Amino acid sequence: MTLRHLNVFLCVSDEGNMTAAADKLHIAQPSVSQTIAELEKYYNVKLFERLGRKLFLTIAGQKLMTYARHIVNLSREVEDVMREHEHNGVIRLGASVTVGTCILSDIIGEFVKCNSNVKIISSVNNTKIIEGMLLLDKVDIGLVEGKIHSPGILCEPFMDDELVFVSGVSHPLAQKGSVKLSEIDNMEFIVREEGSGTRELFESVMNSKGIPWQIYGVYNNAETIKNTVAAGLAISVMSRMAVQKEVKNRELAIVDVDGLYFKRQFSIVYHKNKYISPLLHNFIQLCMGHKNIENGRSYS
Repeated sequence: MTLRHLNVFLCVSDEGNMTAAADKLHIAQPSVSQTIAELEKYYNVKLFERLGRKLFLTIAGQKLMTYARHIVNLSREVEDVMREHEHNGVIRLGASVTVGTCILSDIIGEFVKCNSNVKIISSVNNTKIIEGMLLLDKVDIGLVEGKIHSPGILCEPFMDDELVFVSGVSHPLAQKGSVKLSEIDNMEFIVREEGSGTRELFESVMNSKGIPWQIYGVYNNAETIKNTVAAGLAISVMSRMAVQKEVKNRELAIVDVDGLYFKRQFSIVYHKNKYISPLLHNFIQLCMGHKNIENGRSYS
């Protein structure tokens, strides 16, 4: 079994078709078939089953894919490290939407300022998708607001955050400023998509308090949520950090609900088998050195 076997296997897994994999790898289709056959003989398992014209991974194939991605990517990482200067490198960074909206640019800017030869490639998506990217070794490290559910991912909290109720400034709730739990019964909310840490925390707290609520819309973009709330069409729950500017400019209002709190932490997350290079270690230390100071946008 060689890296070539694993590369061919991963390509067939991704393409779901040996002919397509052969075209992508610029090799003959019989060579792809032979390579897969050699792998199956080596491990004495069946890696694919054919349903119609498409190939699907067996359970054994799914297990091999997890290891193969890490092995292949680690091999590429070794080559990159060996070819580059000690202080050069690339960090593949994943961030959930609230982190990406509120603090990602500050953290990247501060790190690059002190590591000018480092390139950071960042991806912003919800926590569930970032978790999946870590498991597939598509990012090196993540900064997320939501809970991680995979035992294969390690989490280190690095910053406190709070969700708040927000409404348009002309909304009846905004006029009151502070309301009782009963006053938000069955109200319509704009919520984030499934897999979002903000959505998960909101649902957990509301359900624990037995507060019924309705969905007005499901949006995966913070700016779209803020614009819709500002128009008075519904209310939402968002990070206090994410709405500071709009509240200051009186485009949005924060509504305090008696006895209802949404506390959470942003976390640094990475695969338990990930090699933490000196570069990644420095990035983690920079993140751990940050903390909220009153307005959520100052750091020390």
